[in-house]
Amino acid sequence: MLALLGRLIAEEPASLASIATLLAAETGAECCSIHLQRADGRLELAASEGPCPQILESPTPPPLAAGSLHLPVRRAGRLVGALVLRRPGGASFTTEEHEAIGLAAVLVAPNLAAAVARPPEPATFTTPEAARRFSGRTLVPGLVIGPAVLPGLPAPQRLTADDPEAELARLHRAVAAMRREIDALIAAGPEASRKGAGVVRDVLEAYRLIAADPAWLRRVCEMIHTGLSAEAAVHRVAGELRERMRRIPDAYLRERTADIEDLSGRLLAALDEAAGASPVEPTPGAILLARRLGPAELLTWHARGLAGLVVEEASSTSHAAIVARALGIPTISGVHGLIEAAEPGDEIVLDAAEGGPRGDGSLAQAVLRPSPEQRRIYSQALEAARQRLASLATLQDRPATSRDGVAVRLMLNIGLPLELAQLDATGAEGIGLFRTEIAMMARGAVAEVAEQAAIYSQVLEVAGARPVQFRTLDLGGDKLLADNDAPTETNPAMGWRSLRVGLDRPSLMRRQLRALLLAAAGRELSVMFPMVATIAEFRAARALLLAEAERVRPMPARLRVGTMLEVPALMWQIDALLAETDFVSIGTNDLMQFLYAADRTNPAIASRYDLLAPAMLGLIADVAARARAAGVPLSVCGEAAGRPIEALTLVGLGVTSLSMPAPAVLPLKAALGALDVAEFGTFLRGLCRNQNGASSLRTDITIWLQERNVCG
Repeated sequence: MLALLGRLIAEEPASLASIATLLAAETGAECCSIHLQRADGRLELAASEGPCPQILESPTPPPLAAGSLHLPVRRAGRLVGALVLRRPGGASFTTEEHEAIGLAAVLVAPNLAAAVARPPEPATFTTPEAARRFSGRTLVPGLVIGPAVLPGLPAPQRLTADDPEAELARLHRAVAAMRREIDALIAAGPEASRKGAGVVRDVLEAYRLIAADPAWLRRVCEMIHTGLSAEAAVHRVAGELRERMRRIPDAYLRERTADIEDLSGRLLAALDEAAGASPVEPTPGAILLARRLGPAELLTWHARGLAGLVVEEASSTSHAAIVARALGIPTISGVHGLIEAAEPGDEIVLDAAEGGPRGDGSLAQAVLRPSPEQRRIYSQALEAARQRLASLATLQDRPATSRDGVAVRLMLNIGLPLELAQLDATGAEGIGLFRTEIAMMARGAVAEVAEQAAIYSQVLEVAGARPVQFRTLDLGGDKLLADNDAPTETNPAMGWRSLRVGLDRPSLMRRQLRALLLAAAGRELSVMFPMVATIAEFRAARALLLAEAERVRPMPARLRVGTMLEVPALMWQIDALLAETDFVSIGTNDLMQFLYAADRTNPAIASRYDLLAPAMLGLIADVAARARAAGVPLSVCGEAAGRPIEALTLVGLGVTSLSMPAPAVLPLKAALGALDVAEFGTFLRGLCRNQNGASSLRTDITIWLQERNVCG
């Protein structure tokens, strides 16, 4: 809601009717009314989605029915209006929803203030339209509008066959054609997709291993021998494998369900093609709706002009998600019911937002058959986003400096060589976090030393004089590989993962450290260890690195060894740690979930705790002060560093190095240019001193930034 509302009003004042329509749709309210504060003190209805009273007698909340919410809207401390929302059936608003609507009121305040200054106009009313919204999680951010495409495995028309040998021959020809197609995709990858070539090749190589596995094809042959046609046998085995794999506890192996279905679909297509069938070509700009999706199938759709993807069953580590990120295809997952409700060609708005107010991804959604008014709103938001992107491009070569002259180093979080082009595109000063496990996940296994060294060498070569901080393999938890023998754990995020895996499997860690040292080839090398909980763990990991450095020639021109600050226990060892480390990087994602004992992958509590809470702000301010006193560089590389309000707050607390996804760099440069860091820092210190047990300071911080036109 907040991301879309911000895009809607970013370039020019949006109509109050549009805002009312958007707020009602986003909150599930049957009525949303916007009221203006007139000179006589009354609140006059200016726009409404659904029937609402014309006048509220006072700015104080009137007696409201169950399921209603009344919020005053202020601009620079002055009351300018109110929002009133009502849900059907008396359904109440949660605390998180109440806070999000409160932030929406902050965004709407300038529009209401402008409307108050104008003479009264006739109120504008709209009625609900037959549009449906489906919520999900963002895998790749973006906003697109297009027609729906619904692929799937069609039921075979011919179930039985009298000649098994003839069916087996058809199957073998289809298998050969499928494998040739996969080989062609791999060979053509760099040319077919100038961006994403490296990751596409890695993923398809892992995918080809599944295609070459004789086990599932053997089962198809067995089904043919029972009298089934080749198509029916493939369809039957695909269904069996799908049900069996969905029950597997291992998240990585479950994700391979989509690969099996992709291969089955290719086999069926090859069999149909032999019978003279021709595939249906989608309209360019289409949005693909799928329950599961394999990487090769996604590439095929991308070549046909695919603009967006909605997939029911996928995580950020699935092959389809990795390829979608590489190709820049806006993607959301966890959307249930859309496939049943949609028909081919139905218009869909795919709003894959960067994340909710706390970055939990809760704003991702698909709007099926949007009303004319909704389509106009989204089209306006899309055009505003394009214009803003063009405007931000002018900041590419400018330094990231605040209004009062504070220089801030903005760097990138990346995990694949193909993302290196973003260094020049954004003007980022380097790579603050290179996630070495992402390339390994793309290929499905930890590569040997030479292959790893080639990846790291390419990164250093492209970066040139710009710094690169390599994080060692952060495996375990929700990031498992097929060759990872991780134990089954009740809470894997707090179990055998990350540095703990490396220290318990030193041969695995030594291979990676040796590859990093070989890649440096006499250049500067910065290595940081994740999930460090004790100084002893940091020392053990550093000792492995230094031992490998003695065996590699030439040695790096300079070897910097750092650590992630993600485990709260390090806070009670911070001074001793700073005496031994060359740099520290705060990982807000894990630090938040460990500090509050709140699993960030659990939607029931993922957004319950806020980075802009007194506890987190105090912790970060303390670390920044201690690092500054010790002369140790400090950065923040968690997701929060890429969200404007959080990022500016980090700068106000004294953090002057931030690492983030590429799309966040230029907007943050623009926001920094409008910020007086000294004034903001004074405000934050006073706010933290007088927080009075507040669970979050987000609203106060947002209002302060909004009133100074820093963040909007």
